[in-house]
Amino acid sequence: MSADETSPLIHTEATADTAETAETDTMSSSILWKTGAVFGATGVMLGAFGAHGLKKHITDPNKLANWSTAAHYQLIHSVALLVASSNPVAGSLFTAGMTMFSGSLYALTLDTERFRFLGPVTPLGGMCLIAGWLALAFGKRGAGLRWPRS
Repeated sequence: MSADETSPLIHTEATADTAETAETDTMSSSILWKTGAVFGATGVMLGAFGAHGLKKHITDPNKLANWSTAAHYQLIHSVALLVASSNPVAGSLFTAGMTMFSGSLYALTLDTERFRFLGPVTPLGGMCLIAGWLALAFGKRGAGLRWPRS
């Protein structure tokens, strides 16, 4: 078969592989985008609960401050996850970090004795959050700046 102006420059198999990779990247980006949005919504809800409902049950100002820190970090990193939605390494690290860091602080605030075993999880979550920022900094340039297409 001779090449003409309508012939693809890349073989069909390579084009199919590229399309499959692009589809997988889009799915991953969409999942991370939705995860960031859900984390953002729950961050607002948990922050509001901490500011209004939790004060009726917990009087220790340190515990209330921990709850506030958890909600604050969750909200900040929800936005970071939206930005990083096309960077699966950074997005995964932000998701794990928010779950471990904020999640352990929420649990420890509600019942320190019952969830004492989660104490070491908090700094691990913080390390994941830091690593997520570093993955954005040193990952493929601009990888976290593309918005997912519907």
